[in-house]
Amino acid sequence: MSTDDRTEPSPNKGSSQLNIATRDSDETTVVVFNLKRRFTGVSATVNGLLPAQKQLRYIAYCGTVLPNSGDRLSVLQAISVSRHPPSNAAFRIWHLRRDHEMLIGIFARDVLRLPIRLVFTSAAQHLHGPFPRWLISKMDAVIATTTKAAAFVPNTTAVIPHGINTAHFIPPQDKREVWRESGLPGEIGIGVFGRVRPDKGTDIFVEALIATLPRFPKATAVIAGLTQPRYQSFQAALAKKIDDAGLSERILFLGEIPANEVHSWYQRCLICVACPRYEPFGLTPFEAAASGCALVCSKTGAFDALVEEGANGHLLPENDSNHLAAALAQLLTDTHGTARMGIEARERVTCHFSIEREAEAIDAVYERLFRAAALG
Repeated sequence: MSTDDRTEPSPNKGSSQLNIATRDSDETTVVVFNLKRRFTGVSATVNGLLPAQKQLRYIAYCGTVLPNSGDRLSVLQAISVSRHPPSNAAFRIWHLRRDHEMLIGIFARDVLRLPIRLVFTSAAQHLHGPFPRWLISKMDAVIATTTKAAAFVPNTTAVIPHGINTAHFIPPQDKREVWRESGLPGEIGIGVFGRVRPDKGTDIFVEALIATLPRFPKATAVIAGLTQPRYQSFQAALAKKIDDAGLSERILFLGEIPANEVHSWYQRCLICVACPRYEPFGLTPFEAAASGCALVCSKTGAFDALVEEGANGHLLPENDSNHLAAALAQLLTDTHGTARMGIEARERVTCHFSIEREAEAIDAVYERLFRAAALG
């Protein structure tokens, strides 16, 4: 779920491939790319942004089917559409988010000589390899999702954090009531969302819960996310630890959750934990915060921009199950105060991390390129 990995949605049967021979594309100024078959955090970002971006200008989409993709271009169609500039600009912008997309864009701009400019979004908080660094150096504009990511990209144009659709991710009126509707034991839900694997800190979460849950019989934890085949033994070892602790009915692996159901699990949980050892950005606690969850996050990704210590949750060192257990115990001791933290978390996302805010900031980067060209 990358920045985090997500469940692949069912194909939208209402969407169709664009027939560029019959569609007038003169007003298409931006083509957004998502050339990844699996539905990942990047796919979720593109999917969430498309409706908001289309409110600002005509956006064409090139890639695999997304719930919000609607009509879409193939790569060959994107090239064909971009052979000539639109009627209202000197070029089109291709917005790219992956290495292979950048490579295609450079080929289209520099070899095919298409009138396009390339914008890349970088989330990685580490030094890119030599080839990705070369690709990024060829971009006309680079957007970093955090200041940490910008530190590794010398040609950053703007820092724009990811945004959340706060009309889709909303708190319920009563979290205990929606938890009861889940049919799971207890009254209070604690959730961790994302792939089950070591870098996501699933083992840290389990260790902290084994230490904490015996003191709080009304709490149940869920681990929502896909376990890839290479991590099946990792999950099996965790399941054995849970069973040995007598908590197999209170620490549950839900497996892969369909994308259109994830928001319901955020609503059910009073607390969202995100304890990865490394994360480029990390969308899930932002979505959970919008859904009224109090937060416990490790100091990675963009979590330090989201978590206000003691106000909407707790920010902890990475790879530290003892601190996580202590934070969970504090939140479970005062559930009324924890519910208030969830309200504060929702307020922070609404004010600072809305999808509309992200779309407007990205559009300002596009506009800067168009204006620079107009000024010669």
